[in-house]
Amino acid sequence: MRAIQLVEIGAPLEDAEAPLPEIGPSEVLVRVAACGICHSDAHYRAGISPIESLPVTLGHEVAGRVETVGRDVHHLSPKDRVYLHYLVSCGCCDFCRRGHEQFCSKGQMIGKHRDGGYAEFIKVPGRNVFVLPDEIPFELGAIMMCSSATALHALNKARLKSNESVAIFGFGGLGFSALQLARAFGCHEVYVVDINPAKLNSIAAFGGIAIDATAGDPVEQIGEATDGKGVDVSIEVVGSAITMGQAVRCLGVFGRAALVGLTAETISVFPYPEIINKEVEIIGVSDHLTTELPLLMQFARNGKLYFPQGTLRSIDLDAARINAALDEVTKSSDHIRTVIVL
Repeated sequence: MRAIQLVEIGAPLEDAEAPLPEIGPSEVLVRVAACGICHSDAHYRAGISPIESLPVTLGHEVAGRVETVGRDVHHLSPKDRVYLHYLVSCGCCDFCRRGHEQFCSKGQMIGKHRDGGYAEFIKVPGRNVFVLPDEIPFELGAIMMCSSATALHALNKARLKSNESVAIFGFGGLGFSALQLARAFGCHEVYVVDINPAKLNSIAAFGGIAIDATAGDPVEQIGEATDGKGVDVSIEVVGSAITMGQAVRCLGVFGRAALVGLTAETISVFPYPEIINKEVEIIGVSDHLTTELPLLMQFARNGKLYFPQGTLRSIDLDAARINAALDEVTKSSDHIRTVIVL
């Protein structure tokens, strides 16, 4: 089968011929229909997020059709339209039993620790495969498995309630979903901070209030917009020490800052005025949970989470085009997501 693989850290991905995966009794072979290109994939290629074993087929945002089913898998049939949960966990350790599979001691990320969806086929355990509703396109089903699912997890971790005010730092794939999901939760004041003019111009169309960080301190802008009260919840999806600090400082009393973006930088906060005096919380957000995916699909089915024309770009399963897309994802580009379509 055709696959696009990372063969050498710091080097372009390469076209490859890989053997068709053989499945075990509890596994499923999926014919890939769509696979999203994530910022994490660029991190893997660059070596920012280490990969221990090469070559590996990247791609963790996957949707497709069931090709074959192991004898112990009973909830799926060949030809079913499906989406994949990207974290393969053991299902029996303490974290898995408590519903926190992202901390499984034996967990493997598809597209990093095991071959992913930049290929014609992928095999995964049956418990990682879920039926995709007919009304949701493969492209949307794929990309929701990372950015949208993680955005939902961030809002859940922040204990967001209806009518609370929200500030989202970054309007890429994660921020785009976070804005729509915050609105789906019933929040009407959703401030979205970015520096890209095209993205800022599109925020209002999704019910958000644009904050241009190039026009002044976004914390001050949010303070003015909220009459000095600050927001109830902030979501940081940029991965910058600067925006993480801003996400904390823009909070009001009892505010909760959910930090999603990845950075190697150290953030600085003033404990008394910025945390203690307002009893605010700083919350780490790691991946998402299988149990959150049904609600995500419900939002997509009722139109509360969608990607209109112009926010997705499709490319073929081709190493040159995928490498170019990975180069682009590291910049603040105008389009939201790129998806490989087979």
